[in-house]
Amino acid sequence: MDSIKVELVKDKKGVMKFIKFPWEIYKGNEFWVPPLISDRKKILDKNINPFFENAEADYFLAYKNYKIVGRIAAIKNDLHNKHHNENIGFFGFFECIDDQEVANSLFDTVKDWLKKKGLNAMRGPANPSSNDEYGMLLEGFNDSPRLMMPYNPEYYLRLCENYGFKKAKDLYAYKLEHEKVASSGKLKRVAEIAKTRSGINISQIDLKNFKSELEKVKYIYNKAWAPNWGFIPMTEKEIDNIAKELKPLIEPSLVIFGEIDNKLVGFALVMLDYNYILKKMNGKLFPFGFLKLFTEKKNIKWSRILTLGIIPEYQKRGLDAVFYWDILMRAHEIGIDLGEASWVLEDNEMMNRGANVMNGEIYKRYRIFDIAI
Repeated sequence: MDSIKVELVKDKKGVMKFIKFPWEIYKGNEFWVPPLISDRKKILDKNINPFFENAEADYFLAYKNYKIVGRIAAIKNDLHNKHHNENIGFFGFFECIDDQEVANSLFDTVKDWLKKKGLNAMRGPANPSSNDEYGMLLEGFNDSPRLMMPYNPEYYLRLCENYGFKKAKDLYAYKLEHEKVASSGKLKRVAEIAKTRSGINISQIDLKNFKSELEKVKYIYNKAWAPNWGFIPMTEKEIDNIAKELKPLIEPSLVIFGEIDNKLVGFALVMLDYNYILKKMNGKLFPFGFLKLFTEKKNIKWSRILTLGIIPEYQKRGLDAVFYWDILMRAHEIGIDLGEASWVLEDNEMMNRGANVMNGEIYKRYRIFDIAI
């Protein structure tokens, strides 16, 4: 029997092997979107990514006959355990050939690592947290992922289930089409009533005053999402970091704030689906990739609603309908008539109800697995 060996990544050379391994898995796959190598290096760098100020991780490569056949990360997220009063760890960045023994070796490695840290369960995939790419694709394999959403071969589900992983939670991605959403008389009616009653004012982000606008995001973000399953508060440094990465890609008209009586009550971040362009760049930003991001921007047909949050005391007043209707009209004005709302927890009644009112279609599902260790 061929021997399988799992080794700890110890240096920059190993990190590059870790980053580049997916190209072997997805060779010839028309739906996979190669990540930017430069971005992956930043995410995995424990000295750069502020996530690691409250977490720790190790990366592992699996070898079979001296050839890399899999990779995985073992993650201890202290903020998660503190916020949810849990004692769990995570696996992430999982990629593997269709070989159960290899997958078992990778999962066993993470399990042993987590047990040594005193943790009692393993959950994932988290790359590296719920604030990043999260979950394993369960349905929707015949389409490329939207920006910052994961993609994986279908057999990964079998590898997880055969190991003993069970479903922890499913996540939904809704497809929104302008004509179908616009035809929803209920959405427009609810939005108009809520806007009249509340006096809410919607405005777009002012990129010239980006620093002060970012403070508004920080105020809303951790208030609006705190009660959600799996939510992890983002530190100021984490928000600053992701804002720095996204700022050059922002379409200002699709980043909006809601105010009532000059008080912030909600925020929505909608991004153009730059995966359309990243797919052609094959992981390389230079020498010409950076230009493609802007010269081909006009050909993007999709957007993704990354976040839409309303602070708790203003929820259940129909204000989400105001945001959705405003986003719909703004996107249409710049030629974007296809959108994805993701991800949405399967039991988030308010978000699922809102998506249904918009005539949204669940066209992709993702799964979070866990297992006691």
